[in-house]
Amino acid sequence: MTISEEAIVNDAERATADLARVREETAKVIFGQGEVVEQALTAILSGGHALLIGVPGLAKTLLATTLGTVLGLEEKRIQFTPDLMPADITGAEVMEEDEHGKRHFRFIPGPVFCQLLMADEINRASPRTQSALLQAMQERFVTVAGVRHDLPRPFHVLATQNPLEQEGTYPLPEAQLDRFVLQIDVTYPDRAAEERMLLATTGPQRQRAERVLNGEKLMAMQELVRLMPVGQRVADAILDVVRAARPHTEESDPFIDETVAWGPGPRAAQALMLSVRARALLQGRLAPSLDDVRALLAPVLRHRMAVTFTARADGIGLDEVIARLRERIA
Repeated sequence: MTISEEAIVNDAERATADLARVREETAKVIFGQGEVVEQALTAILSGGHALLIGVPGLAKTLLATTLGTVLGLEEKRIQFTPDLMPADITGAEVMEEDEHGKRHFRFIPGPVFCQLLMADEINRASPRTQSALLQAMQERFVTVAGVRHDLPRPFHVLATQNPLEQEGTYPLPEAQLDRFVLQIDVTYPDRAAEERMLLATTGPQRQRAERVLNGEKLMAMQELVRLMPVGQRVADAILDVVRAARPHTEESDPFIDETVAWGPGPRAAQALMLSVRARALLQGRLAPSLDDVRALLAPVLRHRMAVTFTARADGIGLDEVIARLRERIA
């Protein structure tokens, strides 16, 4: 089915108005994290999942709850611990006996059966449990006792990692980190934002966010993101910068060859293409620009590449490498 340009423009205008309200409602509860909110919404509009990294107390869990409310999604939360089992996430079959004494198995869905899942401190669970969630994120269904159970639509995961207290944790393997569209670094708010938060959250009345969208409207926006046109300059910039991040290739330079241990795969280019479209729609534009590529380069690449041991010893981190890559976007 072919959709006319006029219909796409009209749908984009309506979506822009709704997304503006989404940001307004979210800002009632989340203070000083405008960029984090934008990146989280970008990941969801892209149809993917996001990994939030930050110290405790920066409203990561509150962000997920608020987005669930504003977007009209069924939201659940899992606190990951070392003794959490895969069945605690996906669900399990239990044996029941009816009034005639006949026994049968009944599937009891786990908390993954929701539309927006908050996976809190995902690196505290065992690799087996992490894999159960990450497979569900990728496949959008779980299999229990040989039976497939489809997850609700839409389905998105906002997972968090605490950069402190790394003892007793199980870092996510690089191949599984690739399942996240964006890695969002959550930093401290500035003084003005923290003052507003302090006054707003310790008084007798607290602001509450109101619902703006629902699952059907959100999925329609996600389809609209895929229909948005992308200029050749933007497409070329995405390909150039992702391919240049791979060491010892024709597109790389000596700095990348010396500092990067392994670079991003094709999924990084796909994630960047979708996320720049989503960011453009979120900001009320009908097509992405090179500024969108620059803005989202770090969230897309920082969990899809690594620097060498020698580079770390010389004080060169991923931020410096990505900054050098960003300079290639003309």
